[in-house]
Amino acid sequence: METFIEYWKSVSDIMTTEWLRIGSTSISASSLLKLIIFVILAFWVSKIARMGLVRVLQSRTVAQSTIYAMDRLSHYLILVIGTVFGLSAVGFDFSTLGLIAGALGLGIGLGIQPLVVNFFAGLILLLDRSLKVDDFVELESGLSGRVRRINMRYTIVTTGDNVDVLVPNSEFVASRVVNWTHDEEAARMHVPFGVAYGTDKDLVKKAALEAAEKVEPSFAHVADRPAQVWFVGFGDSSLDFELLVWLDAENVRRPAAARAAYLWELHTALYKYEIEIPFPQRDLHVRSMFGMKDERARAYLQPGSRL
Repeated sequence: METFIEYWKSVSDIMTTEWLRIGSTSISASSLLKLIIFVILAFWVSKIARMGLVRVLQSRTVAQSTIYAMDRLSHYLILVIGTVFGLSAVGFDFSTLGLIAGALGLGIGLGIQPLVVNFFAGLILLLDRSLKVDDFVELESGLSGRVRRINMRYTIVTTGDNVDVLVPNSEFVASRVVNWTHDEEAARMHVPFGVAYGTDKDLVKKAALEAAEKVEPSFAHVADRPAQVWFVGFGDSSLDFELLVWLDAENVRRPAAARAAYLWELHTALYKYEIEIPFPQRDLHVRSMFGMKDERARAYLQPGSRL
């Protein structure tokens, strides 16, 4: 019994030994343990509270993007409250916040600035709802895909090849972002193609519209928004057209597959009506060769001539 008491006293001494002092607050192993317990409890409370919140919001048919934003914000709020209570329990003097703020400012200047910037950028994305889970986005860097998750530091974007890309939140705030599904789910796709000069424009239109109608139902355009064919320009070796189709929400999120389906049927329809699809051609005009006059240069280029 005496051995146990001595052991307990030794452990107690170790736990209460001061490691560090911040202002009037003494930091020891026991105070850190209390803080860790409060943080763990905050995580559990957050999990239970979020489960209840999600159930309530789902029962009221709230949009999934709104539920996700409320879930993340409530998680962060409960963690902050739990941490504050934990600091209070260990006797933290909040009058020393000025010192801590100065230390954080120094830390931000020394290298954690990107972390802080991305954290606040994530809060902005959740609050203003300019970016939502399941939105299909195209970044200025050329990356495109579906937003799968908005985290504290980064956002997960899943590409059409099912590859998850971790994009810093600040990129969505500071750069240009094309959100194909921000307000309205449907979006119009332009499918460019060209035909040879001299081709009947009305026949091209007929073939392109037939192609749009034959696309598989899984890639079909929106029923109440018919496909269109635009004559958009005179190319170097072709008349340039565009097939315009409205895609529904599902196909907006897989534009490469939808474009491939329409191009496949376009080629079939143009071949059916014997419409020529040109290839780039270049005419070479010889003006001179090694200082020779035009007539002499052309003579050397005639079949059977020797240089």
